[in-house]
Amino acid sequence: MSALDNDEMLLVLQQSLTKKRVLIVDRHPPARESLRLMLAALGVTAVHGAGNSAEVIRQVKTNRFDIVLSDFVLDDGRDGQQLLEELRHAHLIPLGTVYLIITSERGYTNVVSMAELAPDDYLIKPFTADQLQARLVKAIFKKHVLRRIYEQIERGALQEAIAACDRVIQQQPAYMYDALRFKGELLHTLGKTAEAEEVFRRVLEGRVVPWAKMGLATALRDRGALDEAGDLAEQVLEEAPEFLSAYDFLASVHEAKGRLVDAQHVLQRAADASPHNTIRQRLVGDTAARNKDLLGAEKAYAKVIDRSRGSSLRTVDDFANLSRVLVEKGDVAASRKITADMKREWRGDKQAELAALVTESLCLDMEGSSDKAQGLVEQAIALQQEVVAEAGAKGKHVSQRLAVDLAHACYATGKQDAAQKIMRQVAAENHEDPHLIGHITSVFEKTGQPDAGKALLDQVGKQIIELNNKGVMAARNGDLEGAVELLIQAAEQVPNLQFLVNAAKAIFTLLDKKGWDKELAARAQDYLQRAQRKDRKSAKVASARELYVTVANKYGIEVDAA
Repeated sequence: MSALDNDEMLLVLQQSLTKKRVLIVDRHPPARESLRLMLAALGVTAVHGAGNSAEVIRQVKTNRFDIVLSDFVLDDGRDGQQLLEELRHAHLIPLGTVYLIITSERGYTNVVSMAELAPDDYLIKPFTADQLQARLVKAIFKKHVLRRIYEQIERGALQEAIAACDRVIQQQPAYMYDALRFKGELLHTLGKTAEAEEVFRRVLEGRVVPWAKMGLATALRDRGALDEAGDLAEQVLEEAPEFLSAYDFLASVHEAKGRLVDAQHVLQRAADASPHNTIRQRLVGDTAARNKDLLGAEKAYAKVIDRSRGSSLRTVDDFANLSRVLVEKGDVAASRKITADMKREWRGDKQAELAALVTESLCLDMEGSSDKAQGLVEQAIALQQEVVAEAGAKGKHVSQRLAVDLAHACYATGKQDAAQKIMRQVAAENHEDPHLIGHITSVFEKTGQPDAGKALLDQVGKQIIELNNKGVMAARNGDLEGAVELLIQAAEQVPNLQFLVNAAKAIFTLLDKKGWDKELAARAQDYLQRAQRKDRKSAKVASARELYVTVANKYGIEVDAA
């Protein structure tokens, strides 16, 4: 695209601004009205307002906004940067949405330059309508240049997204680094570690930026160079302490080395720097609990509940986590109070009812009322079956941590067979989740049977390998129908991420060879969606999604959004 083309496009985009749908986020109604009038002067009339984070979440779930204008200081102690991170991580706004932060803090520019998820631009108060228009048009133009990348990512066509990155790199040098960042992250998502490493090293030759160093560190970690990856993350934290994802990454390196205390310390530093980040506070609690630091876990889980009010990231598990730690500390009165709060907030939610039964049974057992505890556990087992059935019918998530807590309650009240059945299923369905496996191990330790726990996990691991190998061997021998049948059986029997992905890939491979079958394709898509709910960032899931897009395109089938 030539300079003249760019100028013409800027004019077109300036004219198209009048058609954009805008969300204004500000806790002060007069400020929202002032900004609405300024937009009206620019011809923008489709303007919505939100006074707090909870209202933002509600609005973005029901409307697609082209532009979000957020004040930096929000109503609940969070800021516009943290709101952006929540919206992006939860995929509540598309990549093509322009997000501008409005602030009176001139030093905010330093924060923006270091942020992992930076806004598209920022405006320093006071500003004029002309200045607002110029910033919006500039941001819209950038979104226009990168739009093909966004479209392919949202389709799950990651190879096509990489090709779109290459076109931007060749044709739009002003946006080369944006495209290189996407390309490196896409290659990493697809498991192409060496190629991702090459991209990030290329960036660092021309520009030393935190995200490129962290991209390189991730590639190094994934090929086993943990020491080198950790050193690079430490460098980033020294040079850019505001780049908070570096803390999370460094904690993952410590965890991979078995240094959980160091991992907890690093996560705590990040949580102190960004106290309203729900996901990070939860990680601090999980890691502290695994370290037997009950006070640290209690503080972190309490902060999650206190600071996630109105957040889409708030879950029943947050209350169950805190209740569990309080029981373990022997403070049954405090545990019951948290459970009562949960029942009020999640009234009518079956998982909340289940969590309340499980927690109360553990409290009663600690008080020596084993008969009462046993009665509640029997109710909980029956309710768990309802929860699983309802989730299956509605495509909802079932709390695996809560299932492990139920198993704990079963062990505590002498229901060994029920406990073993639950533990075996949870371990099989989540064998790639170290945090959940750690939770299972801790329950076996608390109930005085660590050897039995190790034996169960070893047995489940062998079962998974045997089930998987049957389907894989059939595929290698050219028996695609047999492979699909075996892998579907495996996915139905043990719906863990590996089996769901393998079954989906086997079905799409069969469809590629034999032709499109609507019913079989729907089953594969269901497996793919369930795998994605387990781990959206998994390279295995991305690879299966890529195969789906390729085969669907071959037969002219419209691809659903990822």
